Amino acid sequence: MRSFFFLVAAVLAALAIYVSRKPIRLSPPLLPGAYNKLKDAETISLSGIGAFGAESIVFDRNGEGPYIGIADGRILKWQGEDKEWMEFAVTSANRTECVKPFSPKTEHVCGRPLGLQFHYKTGDLYIADAYFGLMKVGPNGGLATPVVTQAEGKTFRFTNNIDIDEEDGVVYFTDSSTQFYRRQFLSIVLSGDTTGRFMKYDIASQELTVLVRDLLFPNGVAVSKDRSFVLLAETASGKLFKYWLQGPKAGTHELFVDLPGFPDNVRMNSDGDFWIALYSKKGKMEEWLQMKPSVKNYLAKFPSVLEKVMTLMSGFKNHAIAMKLNAEGEVLLVLEDVEGKTLHSITEVEENNGYLWIAAPMMPILGRIKLE
Repeated sequence: MRSFFFLVAAVLAALAIYVSRKPIRLSPPLLPGAYNKLKDAETISLSGIGAFGAESIVFDRNGEGPYIGIADGRILKWQGEDKEWMEFAVTSANRTECVKPFSPKTEHVCGRPLGLQFHYKTGDLYIADAYFGLMKVGPNGGLATPVVTQAEGKTFRFTNNIDIDEEDGVVYFTDSSTQFYRRQFLSIVLSGDTTGRFMKYDIASQELTVLVRDLLFPNGVAVSKDRSFVLLAETASGKLFKYWLQGPKAGTHELFVDLPGFPDNVRMNSDGDFWIALYSKKGKMEEWLQMKPSVKNYLAKFPSVLEKVMTLMSGFKNHAIAMKLNAEGEVLLVLEDVEGKTLHSITEVEENNGYLWIAAPMMPILGRIKLE
């Protein structure tokens, strides 16, 4: 049996090397009713400021921005077509080693800001830093300070996404795992780790409450327009859950929709609809691994093999998929870049002032497309 595992690992590694040298696309076809329009997105370069890997996108209470968190631990602010980007904030004071645009090995030193959300009443920017926990920085930026770093005696290892209920002054956020760090995210998927948590932080009382435990890679969160529920994305299962805040089901959660891919961040627009960014679609590779739990568990123990598997999966099918759902879970619109020509592996779609802003964490760009 052990020799079989080594054979599987060797085959996957060889295929990954082949794909990386001879890129091919075997992407699943467009989803039913989807429009292949994200390929036409305008791209805004981040390379001029040495940036890579926008994960989340927000605008401040004055409508300025967007603000984005990038792979080297900085948070940048867009100042417009003429002035471009400026450094707004950082999550770590120790930036001596933070010289590369993308360096997973130094993330625990430099920080990795993932989810971003402004508290409009105060102007504070709340940050879910993967390594440093829930943080915040004032309206003028600078060095962010920790708000909370652990829950129930377990330090956050992968603080991920965030949303704020302005009226109640509550921050909702996720910690994707108590076992693995962000740079080990594929290990969470392959090992079936269910130590993820969904939490809330009361700004006034400074009280932290764990709302849901035992989640499989919890990620995006979004408070509904009527504040009756929060949508919660479970990346590894490809599901969205509804956590009830009000009514007879308050304090419980239930399946909202089963998605055709792996959801990352969730954002609500001004109409109360939700944009979901799918990191990739569910395909043959995932189906095969799902039927082979022993192989998944083996691969999860070997990071070097996992990196090759990631390369293989990216070469085959990763491309941008953005879905818009209403509050009842009905699909309103699906936009794709089916060949990954312009955007791939996206993590967030933010609708603002007639545009969709799109974060692609494995690219040195931000995408933007005008809504018709």
